[in-house]
Amino acid sequence: MIKKRLYIIIVCILLCSLTHTGRLSAQVNQAARYEIDAQRMDAQLTDDDALVKGKSFQKLDSTYYVGYLYEGYFKYNHSADYLGYKNAIPTLEKARQLIEKQYNPQFKELFSSLEYLTRYYDRFQDYYTICNALKECYDNIEMPDSVMGLLNHLASYHFKKDFFGIYYHRAWTYHRNRIFTSDTHPFLKNSVRANEQMAFKYCYDGLAFIHENQKTNDEWFGPDQSLADELQIYHYLALLHCYNKNYDSCFHYYEILAKYGMISWNNYAGFQAEVGNFKNAQQFFQRDLSISYSGENVLKEPYYYLPELYVYAGRSKDAIIMCNQIIQQNGSRPGFGWYNLSLCRSYLYDAQLDSAAYALNKAAEFRELHIGTTLTQEQYDFTINLLRVNLLDHQIEEVKFLDKGWWYSPIQLYHLAQLKAKKMMAAYNVCINLAYNPDRFRMVYDLFCSEATTTFDEGWFLMKDFSPKYFSEKYHDYQKTDKRKNVQRYFKLFEAKFDIQGGGYTKARTILENLIQSTKLDTENEKLFLGRLYEAIAKVYDKANNKGNRNFYNNMLFETYPQLIPFSGLRLKMNLKISGYSDQIIREVLDDLKDLNIQWVYNQAAPTVELNFEKRGGKYQAMINVKSLNGKVIVDHSGLIFQEAEGVAKELGLRMFNKGGSLVYHPYQHND
Repeated sequence: MIKKRLYIIIVCILLCSLTHTGRLSAQVNQAARYEIDAQRMDAQLTDDDALVKGKSFQKLDSTYYVGYLYEGYFKYNHSADYLGYKNAIPTLEKARQLIEKQYNPQFKELFSSLEYLTRYYDRFQDYYTICNALKECYDNIEMPDSVMGLLNHLASYHFKKDFFGIYYHRAWTYHRNRIFTSDTHPFLKNSVRANEQMAFKYCYDGLAFIHENQKTNDEWFGPDQSLADELQIYHYLALLHCYNKNYDSCFHYYEILAKYGMISWNNYAGFQAEVGNFKNAQQFFQRDLSISYSGENVLKEPYYYLPELYVYAGRSKDAIIMCNQIIQQNGSRPGFGWYNLSLCRSYLYDAQLDSAAYALNKAAEFRELHIGTTLTQEQYDFTINLLRVNLLDHQIEEVKFLDKGWWYSPIQLYHLAQLKAKKMMAAYNVCINLAYNPDRFRMVYDLFCSEATTTFDEGWFLMKDFSPKYFSEKYHDYQKTDKRKNVQRYFKLFEAKFDIQGGGYTKARTILENLIQSTKLDTENEKLFLGRLYEAIAKVYDKANNKGNRNFYNNMLFETYPQLIPFSGLRLKMNLKISGYSDQIIREVLDDLKDLNIQWVYNQAAPTVELNFEKRGGKYQAMINVKSLNGKVIVDHSGLIFQEAEGVAKELGLRMFNKGGSLVYHPYQHND
């Protein structure tokens, strides 16, 4: 009995002690929180010492959310790679849990009255900052399930104004992950179409939500408060309608956005490119570049897509300059991989294959983040693989151009066998990805899509080796169903090219001749289309042994897009004029020119190449001038400095077709 009484007394003493300690702790915490809140007055989240401040706040009170807010936001704001965003998540999540633990009742009643909202608005602003940064981190490292989980959690508060953009962020998340199913991400539906329907649904639900609460919000936030919320959703509706080929609806929303100065010129430029208005697309991408970006660690899409349009326009050298400039400015921050893919394409269409391979490998080795864009890792990998197929195809044709006797050279045959094996493996990888990608019709077969990351011409290099009959019929059918007037000619060109692949030369010739006679297009900005058109009909006439028409269209191709010729399999007739210095090295170079797949002639009706050689000390300089049959200047005083004869004739042969490169030639380096 005594022991029992003693036990009760001891328990009571302990309980009193714990209660007293808890009160002291609460008092200490409250004092610490007052101090933290006071220090916050002079400490912004974006300050350079925000991380240090956050750690000091945590030492004062580890149960108060503010210290984790400062630390987590600093990590988020200074992240430029996967690990950075991943490391920010636990701290931001800790901040979210702590602020909800303290202010959850207040947040649930936040819109009970304007007075109540005003009282807790500062805390709500902190909550907004935490959740927005957390959502961005999830988005930037491809965690859509966590994004949707957070958005659904925020929706459970039933705020009367959608400060968090819950509806359009849900729409964006469905659209961006449309190729997946519920097996991959449980929130998704099981087809692209169903996911797109959900994206539309959330946009329209968002508009309904705005109208439902408009009266109250007008009273609290002003009579025009709903307009900004509606415009945010219109932005996503424009994107969705463009992807779903509802071009009238897309244009309608872009008109409204432009009226109120809320349009994304970048996205509008993509829309213009999709419908075949390439000049307009260039102008609006350039307009977007004049606008400052809110953050540096995002992909600036115009720097990817504008060089692509330059390639269409035959301005590959301008494309190279632009890509190199943004790579130099951007460094290894997000976008570096995409810019190198664009640089690879630019080099490829300038006939600089070594430099294209170098840029492609840099992109392949870089772990890209796809921030602020609908572009995804799946598209990034697909673009790398498709450009590799394109590059290997060019490398195969380059071997044949640089050595017309390749077919009886064991060394060249072995080299070609290696390249063909690599191309087959690369094409296999692309086809596997494509076969399991339900978005392939929009991203590849439609030829132009504002969200595609490969070009119509690159798609050809993939499709040309598979089922010509199937694709010929497909592009014939596109002409009946697709509403884009300016893209119809591309469908016709592809139908003819697949007919050629399948041996249907007569049908192809009819289509191509009709295109040449009746097609009106932007000749300044669609030179790649024209080049491929002239290339195709030249091959048809070559097959028919019609040398007159073949030579005519060879020359048209030469005037339009000369860099395509070395990789076309076409053999041009060209005049060769030599002047200047001569010795054994020069004679070796001239002798090696005979190996090129060019029919050299003298004083005939053909394009003319003039080579002038000079010797300066131990080095030689070749000056190249080239004119077409009609006297159009193709190459104007292009120089090449070299020391030995090895490889020089091959480099000269490519530069006759306006290939770029450095002034000094090094046979074992990429000459960019």
